[in-house]
Amino acid sequence: MATLTFLGIESSCDDSAAAVVRHRTNAPPEILSSVVEGQTSLHAAFGGVVPEIAARAHAERLDACVERALLQAGVALTDLDGIAVTSGPGLIGGVLSGVMLAKGLAAGSGKPLLGVNHLAGHALTPRLTDGLAFPYLILLVSGGHCQFLIVEAPDRFRRLGGTIDDAPGEAFDKTARLLGLPQPGGPAVEAEAKLGNSARFHFPRPLLDRPGCDLSFSGLKTALLRARDALVAEKGGITAQDRRDLCAGFQAAVAAVLAEKTRRALAVYMLGQPAQPTLAVAGGVAANGAIRAALETVSQQSAVLFLAPPLRLCTDNAAMIAWAGIERFRAGLGDSGDLVARPRWPLDSTAAPMIGSGKKGAKA
Repeated sequence: MATLTFLGIESSCDDSAAAVVRHRTNAPPEILSSVVEGQTSLHAAFGGVVPEIAARAHAERLDACVERALLQAGVALTDLDGIAVTSGPGLIGGVLSGVMLAKGLAAGSGKPLLGVNHLAGHALTPRLTDGLAFPYLILLVSGGHCQFLIVEAPDRFRRLGGTIDDAPGEAFDKTARLLGLPQPGGPAVEAEAKLGNSARFHFPRPLLDRPGCDLSFSGLKTALLRARDALVAEKGGITAQDRRDLCAGFQAAVAAVLAEKTRRALAVYMLGQPAQPTLAVAGGVAANGAIRAALETVSQQSAVLFLAPPLRLCTDNAAMIAWAGIERFRAGLGDSGDLVARPRWPLDSTAAPMIGSGKKGAKA
């Protein structure tokens, strides 16, 4: 079809989202609407996302999000060419809420249903925003995931490496909790770090002494905990400046690790001699200014284009899911009424599991 208009639904974690995206052949995609209902206030008292609360909120909010997205886009359900929904990976209660809603809408309207890997939504965002040609290297860096992928097609991703434990966003959240900062931890730690001295505390740079592109961030959290406890033992507590310096040192360590591992991933990517060498970054942690600057520097040194989508499309949203659905549809891919919600769903199914696997499948 020359023109495709898709509804996207996203509910993998703590953002209920719906969006409508239209794509005309040989023209840039249009985001006709994008509605995101956050849940920060619902989880604030718990220091993190509570899966049961998130699932209940999705069940209560998703239909209203869809209604608003259609209204803002000026389209009716009958005007759509398809419905795309995040069907994994993520918190299973939230993913299930979105999948069941999408199934109902598809059954009632007779429109095609496409299940989308949440990570593929992030990975394909540079094509939505900038029309980036395959293949390109992307760093997915968020609260739950961190991996380097060569994006070769809408359904073909080659993983070069990723975290073997905590994701960077998770490490930022844990750091914020250790230092008494609000959630989400990323923006809070970054704000403190801007006022701190990154040279005062030198935290380890995990796995830089080993070859390859795998990462680890769990030890950074432990190192920060020990530095905080040492200050408490010495002075009976920490000052505001101590906290700022701890945040600055932690953020500098994360940025340094990501920069070096990106340099290595770029070297592997360039072996394929891509026509338009590009490093893209996506995910919530891509909003961190210091990390963005470090990655941009590495790109310049490696003579490749650096591309970061707008911040509103770095964090979880449904426009990326609608676009991924369009990409899959144009590639002849689709799903049916037996689509299932998946808590685990690696993008590169040929790669060995990084964090183990079990009855539910590989985690990453």
